[in-house]
Amino acid sequence: MVTLILQASLIILVLVTLLWFWSVIITNVSIIDLFWGFGFVVVNTFYILMSGEPDTRKILMLILVTVWGLRLSCYLAWRNIGKGEDFRYREFRNKYGPARYWWVSFFQTFILQAVLIMIVSLPLLGVCVSIHSNRLNVLDYLGILIWLIGFTFEAGSDFQLSRFKKNPQNKGKVLNTGFWKYTRHPNYFGDSAVWWAYALFSLAAGSYWQITGSIVMTLLIIKVSGVALLEKTLNNTKPEYREYIQKTSSFLPWFPKK
Repeated sequence: MVTLILQASLIILVLVTLLWFWSVIITNVSIIDLFWGFGFVVVNTFYILMSGEPDTRKILMLILVTVWGLRLSCYLAWRNIGKGEDFRYREFRNKYGPARYWWVSFFQTFILQAVLIMIVSLPLLGVCVSIHSNRLNVLDYLGILIWLIGFTFEAGSDFQLSRFKKNPQNKGKVLNTGFWKYTRHPNYFGDSAVWWAYALFSLAAGSYWQITGSIVMTLLIIKVSGVALLEKTLNNTKPEYREYIQKTSSFLPWFPKK
């Protein structure tokens, strides 16, 4: 198992290093965001290819992770390409200065994301080092259901938000319909649900400690780079958002307050 992790880590390290070189050439660190979903597709595919004869659960994981990862990377590419560097990276670039940030970004952003991909992807490893029966069981079917719910929330809310932003009349307004009526962050809830589905597949395969990857993913979403960061930004930029907070669940979907 350790050898498998080290080999996958080396592949991700090579890919993020190549991506970093390209970011230096085009002066845009934002391209690392496009790699997030694709990185899990790479790791998961490698684990499955190296784990011997494929079985039903591994094939299922290959399909689900590929669909989720490629959808996310393609969506971020469509949303971000041509719009310049994200404000977070511009702030870091101003803080460190162009003479330093080109190499600081390698460790601060690219290597950090590589490490996070390897940690979060542990449930995917858990499926591929299965010691239990390869036949699908109740946990697998529950995982499929949760994955479908999570993917629907994530992809559906991204679609609704992109359509909302296309209308110039919505500038400065808050989206509070569709998935966004029941949670302020349906895309983040969906993402977390998808990863808890992977945790269930790992448990079904007899791999338990590997679900720490799903725990880390949820903490990142809620406490670090997702909900917490976005809430702070929206509170400062959209006055309507404060009223939206009072009526709408923060993370888990629920009926709005009257």
